[in-house]
This record gives sequence, C-alpha cells and structure tokens, in this order.
Amino acid sequence: MTPPRQATPPTFSAHEFRLALGMFATGVTIVTARTAEGQLIGLTANSFNSVSLTPPLVLWSLSRVAASMALFSAGSHYAINVLAADQKPLAERFATRGVDRWSGVGFDEGAGGAPLLHGVAATFECFNRSRYEEGDHVIFVGEVERCTHRAGASPLLFHGGRYYTELPL
Repeated sequence: MTPPRQATPPTFSAHEFRLALGMFATGVTIVTARTAEGQLIGLTANSFNSVSLTPPLVLWSLSRVAASMALFSAGSHYAINVLAADQKPLAERFATRGVDRWSGVGFDEGAGGAPLLHGVAATFECFNRSRYEEGDHVIFVGEVERCTHRAGASPLLFHGGRYYTELPL
C-alpha cells in the first residue's frame, strides 16, 4: 500500500506568499459579536467566503493568537458586515489595536446581540456552527440565520495591501 502523498516544503518565503495573496482582490468585512457579559467585539477581516447555499453557510478566519479568539470561539452568534465603498475609515479603525473601535459607531442589534453596522452593503447574521484549526488560523463556519443587502451599494475592496472603491484597470 502506498503511503498518502504529502505536500512538499514551500520554495518561497512568507513575504512572497503574502505578496502573491495580495493579488487576489477581496471585499472587506467587519465581524462583530457581543459577549455574554455585553461587551462589543469587532475586527476587520477580508477572509470571508461563501460555503454552501443549502444550508446557508459562510466562513471567515482569525489568527490563533488574536486577542479576540476566545471571545469569538465562545459566542453563539456573530455578524459579518460587508463594508460599502465609503467605509474605509471604519475598516481602518476596526483593524487598529488600542483604539475605541465602537465610539460613535451606529449599529442595530442582530441575532444573539451581534451588532449590525449602519451603512454597510450587506450583513450576514450567523450561528457559530463550527471551527477548524488549520495552520496559524482558525476557520469559523457560520450558519446564516438572516441576511440583508443594500441594493445599489458598491463594496469596499482590498487588493495589493490597499483599499479601493473600484479596482484599477
């Protein structure tokens, strides 16, 4: 019996890998939740993707060493807020450590208390269905209980380490 095939070691550096990943344009999201104690948590993430239509599943990933890992892992619900093109300052704020991310931010309460940010292009209210540890990240799979979108809204994009309201030609 032939042993299972395994990947060969990479021939590139972590920096080269990051640059290559940056060539994939993504949308920008803020993942939000509320802890059992009522604390609001949120972070900017572009590692968002659809998984399944039936049942409706989405995924996002978070570094294992993120300060909010235990809070997101323990909670029953979170929301994925897809940012609109005019929300670059919000993306930057929720990506910055040591600032009050929630000061002056408008939101409504969604499923399980997860904040639904005002002015976003779309929201996905998720039950925290499962988690998978892979490499230096944890992949969160959410079962979407509710979703909304704002017709005509343009999304904020991220490509090559920069934000865009439309991709350059």
